[in-house]
Amino acid sequence: MNDGDATAVLELRDVSKSFGPVVALRSGSIRVEAGSIHALVGENGAGKSTLVKVVAGVYRRDGGEFLLSGQPVDFGSTAESKNAGIAVIYQEPTLFPDLSVTENIFMGRMPTGRNRRIDRAGMHREANALFTRLGVHIDPRRPALGLSIADQQIIEIAKAISLDARLLIMDEPTAALSGNEVARLFAVARSLRDEGRALVFISHRFDEVFDLCDTVTVMRDGSYIATDRIAETSESQIVAKMVGREVGDLFPKSPAPLGDVVLDVRSLETAGEFHDVSFQVRAGEIVGLAGLVGAGRSEIARAIFGVDAYDAGSVTLLGKAVPPHDPRAAIRAGMAFVPEDRRQQGLVLHGSVGKNIASVIRGRLDRSGFLTAAAEYKAARPWASRLEVKTNALDMTAATMSGGNQQKVVIAKWLATDPQLLIIDEPTRGIDVGTKAEVHRLLSELAGQGLAILMISSELPEVLGMADRVLVVCEGRITADIARADATPENVMSAATRSAERTAP
Repeated sequence: MNDGDATAVLELRDVSKSFGPVVALRSGSIRVEAGSIHALVGENGAGKSTLVKVVAGVYRRDGGEFLLSGQPVDFGSTAESKNAGIAVIYQEPTLFPDLSVTENIFMGRMPTGRNRRIDRAGMHREANALFTRLGVHIDPRRPALGLSIADQQIIEIAKAISLDARLLIMDEPTAALSGNEVARLFAVARSLRDEGRALVFISHRFDEVFDLCDTVTVMRDGSYIATDRIAETSESQIVAKMVGREVGDLFPKSPAPLGDVVLDVRSLETAGEFHDVSFQVRAGEIVGLAGLVGAGRSEIARAIFGVDAYDAGSVTLLGKAVPPHDPRAAIRAGMAFVPEDRRQQGLVLHGSVGKNIASVIRGRLDRSGFLTAAAEYKAARPWASRLEVKTNALDMTAATMSGGNQQKVVIAKWLATDPQLLIIDEPTRGIDVGTKAEVHRLLSELAGQGLAILMISSELPEVLGMADRVLVVCEGRITADIARADATPENVMSAATRSAERTAP
């Protein structure tokens, strides 16, 4: 790393951290200057989150140096980190929903006036001043309940500024934001940089890294790899450093022979969600559901699997009717469903990898009413191996794993049911480029083995790269059915906005 002449706000040198036999951070290093936005990138499992948690006081490092403004520090708690001027803005902030915006900003340090009563008027004025300074409009008196993720992040930033934080770390802050919300967040980040604060920005989205950041540090396998000025590097160079190899083909799609119809959806409808949805998926076929956010893609998938009820229509699998609103019946029929929100809906976070993978097939594993961990792990081991889940033991807790490995565990759980149809919603959201290629390769292999796959994705390159056929959903209706050879960004996006054009006066 370049030592430079100026004193860095944050500097880590060869920091290490292990959890028993699992090495999460081998040699983590980063140097962040005041008045700069520094990107931290790497595959899931590269050690980014562990490094951030060392800085935030969640973990104590095992070795290496940790300097703040040139002075050695060793935080034993998050409170010590905050008191030192460090703030971490997470992808999903944890505000107190029943308290007002102002109360969330000043929680634990509310100013008092006469008779030691809380000076609410003064707090509201200061909160307004903070939002004005950040160039945003949020009512400081409204409750936090119901605020968008974007507004919650801005409140966390306002809290950090009120504490005069000199270092802000943004951990995947844009994953759940719209384009306009991202633009607003970036404007706030640039204003903080211009005030002389130091920012660390963690993201898998290279367009955002190149748009926002001044410098980028790459990590791989728990170790520091390189630091470059953004103006002096390229996306392909960063990707090569992240994965240790050239990623020439992110979408390794192989042609597969198509078999009989596996899924047949006829005239499916739910009032206010989707209307007259009909399509088929054949054995060996990957059908992509594309469309704008809010078009109804996930709602269609949830109805097919029985998570949600539907008002009209039918779902058949291999020629047999699947009862509505009955996920257990869907599983028995041969369906598997990897949901969009893997952490909340796909995993038992405090359960082990083995228990998660075996969770859906436990009924097959018990003997005389008894289910042993050994039986679960025996059933889970081949699937963990097949998906190359990066964990030293099946008893590792799912919550401690990287996002990419968590996604692999969810996929392994459902493949263990030996399904005929795999419904997978946002298969690579929030995971790194190397793991994306692994997931895509797996989907292609599964299709080649005759599995029918219904894939929902908001990433158009993923849809175009992996789908044999693209169904475009707009305002709850399928507006196009496009063969792989004919699918282009232009005609998919045209179909994604077709309903709005048709109903325009």
